[in-house]
Amino acid sequence: MGVESGIPCISFSKNSKDLVEGSEEWKVLCKQVREAFEDYGCFQLVYDQVPVKLHEELLQGLKELFDLPDETKEKNVSTKFCYGYIGKEKDVPLYESLGIHNAPNLDEVELFTNLMWPDGKPTFCQTLNSMAKKVQEVEGIIRKMIFQNLGIEEYYDSNILNSDNLFRIMKYKAPCSDDLVVGLQPHIDKNILTILYQDIHGLELFSKEGQWFQVSPQPGTFIVFAGEALMGWSNGKIHAAMHKVMMQGDKDRYSYAFFSIPLEGTTVEIPKEQIDENHANLYLHNNPSILHIGAAVV
Repeated sequence: MGVESGIPCISFSKNSKDLVEGSEEWKVLCKQVREAFEDYGCFQLVYDQVPVKLHEELLQGLKELFDLPDETKEKNVSTKFCYGYIGKEKDVPLYESLGIHNAPNLDEVELFTNLMWPDGKPTFCQTLNSMAKKVQEVEGIIRKMIFQNLGIEEYYDSNILNSDNLFRIMKYKAPCSDDLVVGLQPHIDKNILTILYQDIHGLELFSKEGQWFQVSPQPGTFIVFAGEALMGWSNGKIHAAMHKVMMQGDKDRYSYAFFSIPLEGTTVEIPKEQIDENHANLYLHNNPSILHIGAAVV
C-alpha cells in the first residue's frame, strides 16, 4: 500500500490471487482497506478491470450530455432527494449534476438516455452501463472486505439485499480565476460507500488533524469514501471523511460517482459484535443496537 496525495493508494490489480477470497493476499488487502478507512476515511483504488479507454469514453459522453439545453437536463427528476438534476444553485453556482438510479441495470440507463436524447444514445448508454456494472462489482468486493475484517461477515448478504445504488455524473464549471472558488460545499457522505472518479484535481479532504489538503487524481484510479452508514455499522471504527471541491483556472471538471445507499426507511443496526465493554455504543445511549441513517446523498 503506497500513499499518494496524502491518502493511501491500494491496488487490486497486481496479482490475480489478490481477490481470491480467503487467500493470504486477500487478507492483506482486507487489512489495508480497513486501516485506510480507519485513518483517512478514504483511499485511492487501482482497479485494472476498468480500462482507461472506458473512462475516456464516458468522460467524452458526459461533455456532450452537459452541453444539452437546461430544459432537457431538468427532465431528470426524482421524488428522492439528490437523485435527479441539480444545477444553478445559489451556494454552488459552478456545480451541475444528474443522477441515474440503479445504473447497473441497462433498462434504467436506457430510460435516462432516451429522456435526454429522444432518438436515443446507444453508445453512451452502453458505456455508462458498463462502467456502473464494473464499479458495482468492486464496491461489493470492498464492502465484503470490510465486513470480514470487522468480524461481521454474517451480515453481508442481508446488507447487500437492503441497499440501493445511485450513479451521479457531475460537471464543475471553470471559474476562470486564479483564486480558489467553492465548487461543492464541505460535506460527509451519508451513504455506505462512494466510489468516485475525477478527471482533474479539485477534491479536498479534511484530515483528522484538522487540515484541508488536495487529493490529486492519479491516472485511471478511483477514490473510495466510507459514508456515515458504514461508520455506523462499525460503531465508529471506520472514519467518514469530510470533503469538498475547490475550483481554479479555466478548465471544467468532470466526475462521476457510484453511491451504495441503505434502502429508504432502513434502520441501520450496529452488529452486537461491535459493542462490548471496551467499545460502547457511540450513537444511542438507551438503545444499544440501532442508528438511523437517512438515504440522502449529498
